[in-house]
Amino acid sequence: MAFFKKFREAQRPRCTALVAAAGSSTRMGGINKLLQPLDGTPVLIRTLTALQQARRVDEIVVAAREEDLVEISRLCRTYGISKCAKVVRGGESRAHSVLLAALEAREDAELLAVQDGARPLVTPELIDAVAEAAARTGAAAPAVPVKDTVKTVRGDGTVAETLNRDILRAVQTPQIFESSLLKAALQAAVEGGIPVTDDCSAVERLGKRVYLVEGDEENLKITTPVDLLLAEAILERREDPV
Repeated sequence: MAFFKKFREAQRPRCTALVAAAGSSTRMGGINKLLQPLDGTPVLIRTLTALQQARRVDEIVVAAREEDLVEISRLCRTYGISKCAKVVRGGESRAHSVLLAALEAREDAELLAVQDGARPLVTPELIDAVAEAAARTGAAAPAVPVKDTVKTVRGDGTVAETLNRDILRAVQTPQIFESSLLKAALQAAVEGGIPVTDDCSAVERLGKRVYLVEGDEENLKITTPVDLLLAEAILERREDPV
């Protein structure tokens, strides 16, 4: 049994996680949200710990602001994030930052997993599930149904259209892709100056289908101070379930 487990492990594609951690945190009042404590542990470290524990992640490369490079490297050593091979300077945009991290991934990485540094409640189980889907399809991401009614608006603020939320999904991270596909997609977006809201959209521009797997409602992104309060409450419930 142990032999077959080792054999399957040897056959699976190597995966490098690229962590986007170079944002400006403008909606947090300029405070670096990734270094803010979440139940006593920095937000970014909680994200990295999930990647550290994921079976299908072999390496981590973090793209960060230049002023945070030393601090993030120190935190990785302090919290035992041994999979973190490099902390590199981010670029002029999110896509540029992820591309710079991708270029630093190990040469044998067949899959690249893009993870928001500000999603500290992601679980190792979700990461592994998306990686398994990406190994089969070449491009996969987690998503959850949209709860609110979504409308498009005109320039004057009036409603243009009400969208059918039954076919809408909110996409989360990690978004995991075949290595050369993601690099080509990001390169095209950066060179063309095309703003992409996530890595799926960059890949979709090349005509590649992205397969969605069931996400996690608790896998929220820390964007505003309210999100920190929600994350604290979720962690408290996880640690002391009723």
